[in-house]
Amino acid sequence: MRKIKNAELGRKSVDEFKSSGKIPLVIILDNVRSLHNIGSVFRTADAFLVEAIYLCGITAQPPHREIEKTALGATDSVAWKYMASAAAAVNELKSNGYFTIAVEQAEGSIPLEHFRMEEEKKYALVFGHEINGVGEDVMETVDAAIEIPQSGTKHSLNISVCAGVVLWEFSRQMRKLPGHLSTQ
Repeated sequence: MRKIKNAELGRKSVDEFKSSGKIPLVIILDNVRSLHNIGSVFRTADAFLVEAIYLCGITAQPPHREIEKTALGATDSVAWKYMASAAAAVNELKSNGYFTIAVEQAEGSIPLEHFRMEEEKKYALVFGHEINGVGEDVMETVDAAIEIPQSGTKHSLNISVCAGVVLWEFSRQMRKLPGHLSTQ
């Protein structure tokens, strides 16, 4: 087996990324404090052709050296916007036809493996603060909650790991829906 060289991967340029079709998915970061987590979410959003990231509350904004350490340039390719309130971001996206979902352990949450995406729907996923999770004000505004079932002692994942798992599943399901991108 031979490892594929970077030059063979067919990576998009920033301009090619910006003009590419995206999956109908927006990420909302609700008071995420770690600059490395923010950068990692940018990089993961780039990998899965996510439409945009909304940075809310105390979530830092590019340009920032510590964000770039993990984003590796994805802050240039992925569209982003700052809003003071994640609840306001949820309401804005809902008014634009997005189905909004908190990624949180909550009453009535749907295990990720049981959530089924629907054709013609656009989605917005809210990821919360590293300790406190998604804010209560945001939980009151979202349409649903999903969670990643866990069996260990911690029952929490780092937000960048959580985003990677959830975005992989959303990307996988979207590729199977008619009318969505078939390859990424």
